[in-house]
Amino acid sequence: MGPHPAVAAIRLAVRRVLNDLLAEHPHPHPHPQPLAGQPGRPPRAELLERVGRATRAGRARQIRARAAVQVPAPGEAPGAAPPAEGPLVLVACSGGADSMALASALAFEAPRLGIRAGGITVDHGLQYGSDARAADVVARLTALGLDPVESAAVRVAAASDRTAHGAPYAGGARRVGPEAAARDARYAALDEAAERLGAAAVLLGHTRDDQAETVLLGLARGSGIRSLSGMAAVSGDSGRYRRPFLQLDRQTARTACLAQSLPVWDDPHNTDPAYTRSRLRHEGLPALEKALGKGVVEALARTAQLSRDDADALDAWAAREEAAVRDETGELDCARLYALPAAVRRRILRRALVAAGAPGGSLFARHVEEVDRLITGWRGQRAINLPGKVEARRQGGRLVLRQG
Repeated sequence: MGPHPAVAAIRLAVRRVLNDLLAEHPHPHPHPQPLAGQPGRPPRAELLERVGRATRAGRARQIRARAAVQVPAPGEAPGAAPPAEGPLVLVACSGGADSMALASALAFEAPRLGIRAGGITVDHGLQYGSDARAADVVARLTALGLDPVESAAVRVAAASDRTAHGAPYAGGARRVGPEAAARDARYAALDEAAERLGAAAVLLGHTRDDQAETVLLGLARGSGIRSLSGMAAVSGDSGRYRRPFLQLDRQTARTACLAQSLPVWDDPHNTDPAYTRSRLRHEGLPALEKALGKGVVEALARTAQLSRDDADALDAWAAREEAAVRDETGELDCARLYALPAAVRRRILRRALVAAGAPGGSLFARHVEEVDRLITGWRGQRAINLPGKVEARRQGGRLVLRQG
C-alpha cells in the first residue's frame, strides 16, 4: 500500500526540485579523466556525457536505496539510506505544518537521490518562549534524520528604522512593519547559514495559498506587474531559494503532517488581526470566495505565473534596449527613450536609477513616474531628488543621473 495521497504529493513536489538540483550540481567525479580516443570532442559534448554518467549513477543509487531501505511508517524517520555524496540542501522550518511537511519530504527523498539534507530554524525572538520552540524544531528535524540542523537567533529591528528591504531609513523611504522586518532578518540568517555550510539550495514551504495572498497584497499596494507575479519558484543569489509547494494548497501540507503523525506548531501571529497578511488570510480571502465562488486562490496563483512570464519578457526587452538608448558618453538619450513603450522605458529608468545609487527598496513607482515625465512631459522642470541622494535632470536632450 502506497503513502497517503497528500504525502505522495509533497514528496513528488520535493523530488522534482531535487532532480533539478542534481542536474545543476552533478556529483563530481573523484578523478576526472579525459575521454579516451576522442581528442577532438567538443567541451559541450564532454560535459553532457559526464552529466549523463552522474545521472545514471544517481539512478543506480536510487534503485539500490529502494531495495535496501524499508519505507518508513507514518511518523517514523526515513531510516538507513546509502551515504549521500551530492550537494547539501537545507529546509527552512518554523515548525508549522507547511515547513514540517516539507522537511519530512526532504528527509525521505534526499537520501534516495544521494543528496545531503539538513535544516535550519530561525528564532525571531518576538514571542515568549521562542528559544524553546526553536530547540523543539531542531529536535524534530534531527529525529527526521536531517543533518546538519541548526537554530539561528536573530534581532528584528524596529519598524521605525527599517525600509522594505532592510536599508537604513532615509527621506523618501517607506517605513515597514514587523512582518517585513522579520522577513529581512530571517532571510539574512538563511543566507548566512547557506553560505557557511556550502548549501546548494534552501527549500521554503510557501504554498499556493501564500502565493494568492502575496498577489492580493501587491494589488492592494497598487504595484506593477512584477509585484503581481508573486513569489518565484526559484529565487535568490544563484537560485538559492526553492519553493516546491507553490502548486500545492495549504491543506495538503497539513493533511500530510496528520497522515505521518508529525506534530506541528501553529504560530499565533498567523491568526493575529494586527498583521495585514493574517487579516487577508482569515477575512479577505474568505470574503472573496463567498462573493466570487470557489477557485479564487487557484486563479490568483495562475495570475501570478502569467504575470511573471510577462514581467520576465519585459525585463529582457528592457535589458536589450538599454545600450541602444545611450549616447556615446553613456548618458540616456531622451528622444530614444520616448520612442519605447512605457513599460520598457520605465524598466530602463529604474535600472539606471538603481545603478546611479538609488536603493531598490526605497525606489517606488511614483519616483520612476516623476523621472519618466522628464522624458514624456518635458516643460522645463527642475531636477528631481530621489532616494539615495540621487538627482535626475534633463539637460541637452539627455537624462543625467548623479549622486551626491
